[in-house]
Amino acid sequence: MTDAVKGPASYFPSIEKKYGQPIEHWLALVATKTELKHMEIVAWLKTDFGLGHGHANAIVAYVLAGLKKGA
Repeated sequence: MTDAVKGPASYFPSIEKKYGQPIEHWLALVATKTELKHMEIVAWLKTDFGLGHGHANAIVAYVLAGLKKGA
């Protein structure tokens, strides 16, 4: 039995399907903007790439949480 994916990563399959790029594409893009605040990165994804708020927020939260764990 496998555990269901929870948290921001639970959005990844729908992000890939809706926007036609692998999640690694979006994670790499966000990794280039970590000097910005969370909501600034969300706004950038929404404005420049047309991502919905929930999808953009999930990607940013995932990347930034990973940075905190690695710090």
